[in-house]
Amino acid sequence: MNPAPLAIAPAMTDTTFALTLVLLLLAPLAIAGVALINTGLGRSRSAAQALLGNVAIVSVASIAFFLIGATLTGAPSDGHIIHLAGKPWNWLGTGSYLLGGFSAAPLQSQLAVLFEFLAVALAALIPWGSGADRLRLAAGCATAAVLAAFVFPVFAHWTWAGGWLAQLGVNFGLGAGFLDPGGAATIHALGGVTALAVIWITGSRKGKFPKEGFSTAMPGHNAVYILFGCLVALVGWLAFNLAGAILWLHAPLAALPIAAVNTLLAASGALAATFTVTRIRFGKPDASLCANGWLAGLVASSASAALVSPMPALVIGIIAGILTALLVEVLELAVSIDDPSGAISVHAASGVWGIIAAGIFAGGTGQLVAQLIGVAALLGVVLPLVYLLFWLLNRAVPFRVDADGERIGMDLHELGGGAYPEFVIHRDDSYR
Repeated sequence: MNPAPLAIAPAMTDTTFALTLVLLLLAPLAIAGVALINTGLGRSRSAAQALLGNVAIVSVASIAFFLIGATLTGAPSDGHIIHLAGKPWNWLGTGSYLLGGFSAAPLQSQLAVLFEFLAVALAALIPWGSGADRLRLAAGCATAAVLAAFVFPVFAHWTWAGGWLAQLGVNFGLGAGFLDPGGAATIHALGGVTALAVIWITGSRKGKFPKEGFSTAMPGHNAVYILFGCLVALVGWLAFNLAGAILWLHAPLAALPIAAVNTLLAASGALAATFTVTRIRFGKPDASLCANGWLAGLVASSASAALVSPMPALVIGIIAGILTALLVEVLELAVSIDDPSGAISVHAASGVWGIIAAGIFAGGTGQLVAQLIGVAALLGVVLPLVYLLFWLLNRAVPFRVDADGERIGMDLHELGGGAYPEFVIHRDDSYR
């Protein structure tokens, strides 16, 4: 499908409203799936803190978005506009404060706000997994507040609320403007670059890189959480992709089944690719990497599921799976990045790939250029902004736990008890 640039949404029928609302009520399963995966990929002595952190971050992100973020995101009918080269550039929203007048807004606008609440909660979870086993709970909540109040709203306005990226089609004839219906950039790549900032500031886990060029394996403690989280996430992703197609592309109901099929194909292709790559490289498939591959396929589908046909969706997933399997190892061994959840590979890299793939498979040269401009804005503007804000935040709320807390585990240090009190937690040889 090729939506018109900044297409005016038709009046939402009762059927479409009910369907979209049901989809958004299922979308939190994506949050639940990512929370389980984050927890399973961490150490057993930090499991309770990890899962509590996921719940707390959703809460903090929701409150911060309500207090500040929703106003800055705004709606397509409002915004701070500057004129350059004879063109209007809508750069920041001017929505109602504290959702004033929300109940009287058009049905589509109400659902769009609900979508954004769920989107910012999911985006805020992504860096928490990357800081596993050493990121303090207070710091995780503080980063979520900053992300939800300031960073996410700005980029969401640019992409979903009629901002300058969405206007690239109208102003410069670049396809339909920047397209990101399911949040490959606005949720996942944004969360992924935020995770990179957290890792840079927090540093690696003690004992992860004992010598230059070497890495100590620190496998996730619960493969059941990880793999079950993948299945739970699938339901939420289907909901996000279909609801996004309705809200941001104004897709008709007849276009939704193929979007659902494409989401499943992208995830399946990515899993098959990661399974194959790890089987060839290690002699046996790696469960955690396969889970990351599945998630990478879902992330890549977030931009393109409602825009492409099934064969390109499968290809997009396969490429995402291959990239994930290889990039995790490159980042760890060549760059010494300690990313327990694989967020940089899964969310940042696959999100960027999904955005580019949407331009390649769903439009001509103009659409691809619009997608690349969106990626450039994310990496060239949002990443430095996030790093600066987090660098300052780290001065007020230190990100990293002290050495003793990391040694005994985040559960005992921050919560006073472990997730598995009847289990013997083996000592970590890196602390001998």
